[in-house]
Amino acid sequence: MQKIERLSNGLRIITQSMKDRESASIGIWVGVGGRYEDDRVKGATHFLEHIVFKGSEKYTCESIKESIEGVGGTLNAFTSEEQTCFYAKIPAAHINKTFDVLADMVFFPNIKASDVRKERTVIIEEIKMYHDLPQYFVLELLDGLIWPDHPLGKQLAGTIDSVSGLSSKDLKRFHHSYYRPGNIAISACGKIDHDAFVRMAKRKLGKIKSDGEFNYLPITGLQSKARVNFYRKDIEQMHLALGMPGYDENHPDRHTLGLLSIIMGGNMSSRLFEEVREKKGLAYSIGTLHKTMHDTGVFMVRAGVDNQKIVSAVGLILKEFRKIRKNGVTAGEFKRAKDYMLGQILLGLEDSMEHMLWLGESMIARDRGRSIKDVIKALNKIKIADIQRVARDILDEKRYNLAIVGPVTDQQDTELRKLLDATV
Repeated sequence: MQKIERLSNGLRIITQSMKDRESASIGIWVGVGGRYEDDRVKGATHFLEHIVFKGSEKYTCESIKESIEGVGGTLNAFTSEEQTCFYAKIPAAHINKTFDVLADMVFFPNIKASDVRKERTVIIEEIKMYHDLPQYFVLELLDGLIWPDHPLGKQLAGTIDSVSGLSSKDLKRFHHSYYRPGNIAISACGKIDHDAFVRMAKRKLGKIKSDGEFNYLPITGLQSKARVNFYRKDIEQMHLALGMPGYDENHPDRHTLGLLSIIMGGNMSSRLFEEVREKKGLAYSIGTLHKTMHDTGVFMVRAGVDNQKIVSAVGLILKEFRKIRKNGVTAGEFKRAKDYMLGQILLGLEDSMEHMLWLGESMIARDRGRSIKDVIKALNKIKIADIQRVARDILDEKRYNLAIVGPVTDQQDTELRKLLDATV
């Protein structure tokens, strides 16, 4: 049973006891990501994710790693558009020490100028690496199409120029603004005693004041014409990402869009996998995904395609979009999609780490917990006709955005633009 506690300084704690496990997973979630940055500090959130591992008031860089890995645990972090998460999974007997290490590095990092100078080089190499990986770089291009001139449309890790300009003072200021109790949630799952965990958190963090501003630039305007961005690169396979604005994290149709994503490209029995790969052999990999955020979202198709078949592949994807808008889905597809979504969630929640991520993401994004019963209740409300309705809303030809990385020829460029009736 999940339990929630809110400390007087605004810090939120959510736990789920899994008594038959021998592990415990802890995540400290900060409500800040790439969209909270202006151009001058672009990449600050990701930089902070790196730099807190370099040492805190109580722990050195070496002792942070050794304290958790030395007992067989794992320690890591990630940055997204709206959240940063620092997490660990350990044998449950070591939960107190692990929490102290995580909390100290997140709330009390040193952020030394010498560490910032060294880590800057590492991050710049990371930026170069992702630019060299077309399957990732194409997603950056897609973001720029969907959210032009907005922080969401810019590189999450920043640019070489912006990262080069970030100082330890900049990072300390950014940390002070966002790494405050009122903007943080802690999730813990596994062999956990809720009351003991809350007492531990209060001792460590209960006296920290919750000042700071947690602002982001909202999404405005509505796309009215398809857009494309083709990055020409001499590689052996075209990488495409075709996306459009989706739903926000509280939208009543967000689960319906999830079912649409499964039906279109969520697994090997999906429409796009069957039509594009199995029947036509136009792509090795193809799939769909959707993501929700505070006030926007995205639905996309990703594929790796033979260089000579890019026009045919995009044409077939668009054909499948039109087909589902016109005809909807079958009862069998509808049932399989719901069963698949529930099955994937249930399988994931068997692991204490996945369970922690499931609860923590909901608490930091929606300020509430969630359970499998919530999902079942939401799915039971969805009717088969809702899939077609959402398809007609999301798969709007005027809101298509196509990014491609690969050796696009002039003829392919012309034909692709004509398919989408697109602007640059």
